Amino acid sequence: MQNATIVACGAYAPERVIPNSYFNEVLGEDVDTWLRENVHIYERRWCAPDESTADLAEKAARQTLERAGVEAEALDLIIISTDTPEYVSPSTASVVQHRLGATKAGTFDINTACAGFVTALDIGSKYIRADERYQNVLVIGAYAMSKYLNKEDKKTVTLFADGAGAVLLQATQTEGRGFLASELITKGEYHDWMGIYGGAARQPVDQAVLEHHDHQLKFVRKFPKELNPETWTQMAQNLSCRISVKPTEVNRFFITQININAIWETLDRLGVARDKGHTVMHQYGYTGSACIPMAFNDAWEKELIREGDLVYFIGSGGGLAFASTAFVL
Repeated sequence: MQNATIVACGAYAPERVIPNSYFNEVLGEDVDTWLRENVHIYERRWCAPDESTADLAEKAARQTLERAGVEAEALDLIIISTDTPEYVSPSTASVVQHRLGATKAGTFDINTACAGFVTALDIGSKYIRADERYQNVLVIGAYAMSKYLNKEDKKTVTLFADGAGAVLLQATQTEGRGFLASELITKGEYHDWMGIYGGAARQPVDQAVLEHHDHQLKFVRKFPKELNPETWTQMAQNLSCRISVKPTEVNRFFITQININAIWETLDRLGVARDKGHTVMHQYGYTGSACIPMAFNDAWEKELIREGDLVYFIGSGGGLAFASTAFVL
């Protein structure tokens, strides 16, 4: 049976750099110190006014294809994970497919918020494993959350940023490489704790604009501090049990990049050295569904991962949605 393996990656972040000092001025208080000490965010990138999710996704996709030496016409499927889509409808993936000239590729978007990229990685891998016609699947995580931020809301505006990351999944017959296992978990009781609640069927655009910024991202309630570390640890242990390895045998962990302390706590619980959890929030802020592929791309560019490495991807986001996958590169 053929399996899915990651053969190339790419990423893109907008050119506009927003340092923490920007918010000191806008909000009239020192937020830089808190951001540096508590979440290790020093700066982030925001889209230009004429830049959108499809632009970010397209650039990450082109870099990935170039590195893989694969023409867009060879793509069988494009999956984009985003909760800041180009349009409510049609899909962002259809826009990117047209721009790339990937005329043979099917397309769809998924939205499991910031767990989206790992969910899409799971889906793309199973397409390849299930159907021999799928040989090249492009998986993209894209995020343009600056378009949905209330610039006066300290809880969101200082954290969220824009970017895109992509990987090319390719069919392989080589044993011991590629996709090994995955898991999806949802804690739907938290669905109304954080999100963008206006602009769709429940609360259409005109109504949302009038009702308390519901067309913008907002935290409604504060999540339990232990929720992410506990769930991430459980998912890492579950993957390890399924593929019969110890967490200490994993070469790299790529975990949702919203809070470095939550990542470190997870690795501590697993008995894993903290430097195995690669992070990029320092320069890029929190890029949601793009953060994990951006971190993976950064590790690849720095030659911190190589063929044969065992890596875990663990994501979480609004819903609450959680997703994990294990790959041998």
